[in-house]
Amino acid sequence: MSLLGTVSSGCRRRPAPPQPYLAFVANNQSDSVAVVNLGNFRVVATVAVAPAPVEVRVRPGTRELWVLSDSGKLTILQGPDLRVVATLPVNPHGRDLSFSPDGKQAYVLEPAEGQVIFFDGEARQELARIRQGTPLAHLALTPDGKTLAASAPAANKLYFLSTETRKLLGSLEVGKGPGPMVALPDSSKLFVADTEEEKVSAVEIATRRLLSHIELGARPTALALKPDGGEIFVLSAPATTLMIVDAFHDNVEQSLPTGREPVAGVFRRDSSLLYLANAGDGSVMALDVANRVTLASIPVGTEPRALALTPDERFLVVADSAASSLAVLYADRTNLSSGRSALVTTIPVGARPVEVVIPGWLR
Repeated sequence: MSLLGTVSSGCRRRPAPPQPYLAFVANNQSDSVAVVNLGNFRVVATVAVAPAPVEVRVRPGTRELWVLSDSGKLTILQGPDLRVVATLPVNPHGRDLSFSPDGKQAYVLEPAEGQVIFFDGEARQELARIRQGTPLAHLALTPDGKTLAASAPAANKLYFLSTETRKLLGSLEVGKGPGPMVALPDSSKLFVADTEEEKVSAVEIATRRLLSHIELGARPTALALKPDGGEIFVLSAPATTLMIVDAFHDNVEQSLPTGREPVAGVFRRDSSLLYLANAGDGSVMALDVANRVTLASIPVGTEPRALALTPDERFLVVADSAASSLAVLYADRTNLSSGRSALVTTIPVGARPVEVVIPGWLR
């Protein structure tokens, strides 16, 4: 029986979501991907992949999972039975696996080598390697699928590449230590965290022109873009702070305290709530976006590192890298704000889970 056909009536003492969605968890120190059935909150399979997986992505329009590992391999799993159909070489410590909107191309950054690898998603083979000659930190694809931006901290630059020609379009000097990036939904602007100073740089993508340096008051470590593209939520792990940037006027609207070491965030589709993983104190914070107030701060374990919502947004799942578990929480406003415990259960998944995805295959 295929994994997608593994449907359980569920534990009667726990609420089951309308569909038996599967969560896929990359276990960095178990060299595996754990498959968790969220209909009964159980691990239904553990799939061996290349050593030290760090990222897992779904190729758009397919039931393929691409797993990027620190050991220098891409493992491709084919659903519904999740058999390994290909293993592709990349250099160790590859990062920021992403796909073109149609899933026909894939991209991986090789930081130390300073290069971007292009893959044919359908043929599962390498197409090209574009080297910049300087170490790179992060890779971002514009929503229209036309441009890749790579940040180079040592050079204080961004490099722009065409996904069609697979050639360098140009470069731009930004702030010090450029790192994570986000692009607006219309692909007009890109924002990069200048990690070595208290700034975010705003860039016009079409002209590759620096628009502004946005003063934050704390060093940025991660960025989360509100789904409507109107605001950027900037996390500062050292300062335990969240800064909200107006994406159209390039100014800071407000700063809010978080838990210790906020590392990741995920929004509801309607932008009403933002969930933050605080790796330093083992909590998840739920923020009312419109009113700028914390609805709840929920202890989930030891070191939460990654978050994902079920496609129906009923549950939030949290990968706890230190506790080797996946926590499942109610994600709705009522349960979060009523004072009742939002934590549904925790599930052992493997050693050091660092990434989790929940495809919408059963929606």
